[in-house]
Amino acid sequence: MDLRQLRYFVTVARTRHFGRAADQLHIAQSPLSQAIRQLESHLGTPLFERTTRRVDLTAAGEALLPEAVRILESVGAAREQVARVAAGDLGRLRIGATALATYRHVPGIVRRLGDELPGLTLRLATEMLTPALEAALADHRIDLAILRPPTDDGSLDTRLLARERLVLAVPGGWSGPGGPDGPGDDGPVSLRDLAGEEFVVYSAPGSVVGAAADRACRAAGFVPRRTAEADQTSIVLALVAAGLGVALLPASVLAVTVDGVGYRELADCDVTADVALAWRRDDPSPALEKALAVLGNPERTP
Repeated sequence: MDLRQLRYFVTVARTRHFGRAADQLHIAQSPLSQAIRQLESHLGTPLFERTTRRVDLTAAGEALLPEAVRILESVGAAREQVARVAAGDLGRLRIGATALATYRHVPGIVRRLGDELPGLTLRLATEMLTPALEAALADHRIDLAILRPPTDDGSLDTRLLARERLVLAVPGGWSGPGGPDGPGDDGPVSLRDLAGEEFVVYSAPGSVVGAAADRACRAAGFVPRRTAEADQTSIVLALVAAGLGVALLPASVLAVTVDGVGYRELADCDVTADVALAWRRDDPSPALEKALAVLGNPERTP
């Protein structure tokens, strides 16, 4: 028994006429009749009662008809699903993101993918540092990463999403460089004036944000005084809120509200902490290819 025989059987059962069924199937009546006889032989029972004037289903044929329809519909649905997966319109996409990208970039990316590819199931892993995201891509635990370039893995492709300026996270009540005589509570501050401040810094090896902050301070003529370290942005902000120092962070942090932490713009800092999409260069996933096409236009620099 094959799908062709079942399709022929259903067409004859619905038309109750071999000639009309053959016309609908665009075949001659002889191969249609032969296929039905083969199906009956395979099942060991007649499926039709044939007379010179009409064709009726036997009891066995009545029992087979709904099952044959169900099988053909199931096969059709499976073919459609496979075609959608092959086209990238259906499937699973696992996305990993750094902590701050979770707040600033992930919502927009998820919204765009949901609008353009509603058949795609998204699975998110967040609060990861760039080295961990590279490792997750290499181990096939995620398919797409939102990370801070540059990457050390030559097997990855990247696409710039945004260039983020650095901002200064300060404890509540911080009066700025120079104490009460410094700039107002809301005005920008000069990075060069922060040489005497204590800094909360990233402790994780390979932290792109930590390296950018250190580079910015050195470009301003000083080495930051590291009084506290943390390996997660949430802990960095908690330490700032506790009054242990200030921190240089990407502008994505402006989306995060923490009691006891304020943000100040920098008047003289050209260093950025970029954000990029990264994926395995040899990944054949149609879903990934479709997602990258949807996300083709980089975001504007905040």
